[in-house]
Amino acid sequence: MSDLTIPRHLAIIMDGNGRWAKSRALPRVFGHKKGAEVVSDIVRYCAGLGVSYLTLYTFSMENWLRPKDEVGFLMDLLEKYLEKELDVMRSNDIRLVFSGRLELLPEGTRRIVDRSVEELKGNKGMVLNIALSYGGRNELVDAAKCMAQMVKDGKIQPEDITPELMAGCLYNADIPDIDLVVRTSGEQRISNFMLWRAAYSEFYFTERLWPDFSREELDKAIADFSGRVRRFGMTDEQVGK
Repeated sequence: MSDLTIPRHLAIIMDGNGRWAKSRALPRVFGHKKGAEVVSDIVRYCAGLGVSYLTLYTFSMENWLRPKDEVGFLMDLLEKYLEKELDVMRSNDIRLVFSGRLELLPEGTRRIVDRSVEELKGNKGMVLNIALSYGGRNELVDAAKCMAQMVKDGKIQPEDITPELMAGCLYNADIPDIDLVVRTSGEQRISNFMLWRAAYSEFYFTERLWPDFSREELDKAIADFSGRVRRFGMTDEQVGK
């Protein structure tokens, strides 16, 4: 991979757990359990590749509408993942953050989330950003409320609002724009994910369901990304191509 361009910020829309289980005549929870195993491997692999920021779309605002028993299982699975992987993340110098409306989490889950973030906050390696109870539109609404409060408090005037100020009001504002978004399962849509940070992202879609995703499939995505010309609205000549 040394001759390839490693995305500074890689984001993955992990899709297909339910379909993976259904294709095997298994309950959906089996797909989620297998998907969690893939998360563990891909996180370690990305840290080793030199990815600086890895964002995983784990649980959307819309996912709260799923059956209560499935939501409960997912929260329990997250708790077990954090407890199991904490030492691994510590040894790999991974810093953990969460993006989303965490106040909606069950109290026990929120407590484990907060403790995990606190224990890893001193790490200096890859930042693992888990999009949890997350919605892109909700993030923009919350950013707008942040700026409105600044105006109300007299800290700024409406005309002072800029894209830079908006970006500073996003969840975990120190995380940069996304370079590459990978989506599994063959679906080709953004699904309310990181609407601001994905403005100039490259996209890679794979037919693989998330439980079947592998390091080799990620290598394909990065190889494809390495061959893209990122113009950001400019011409080939301006970007030196």
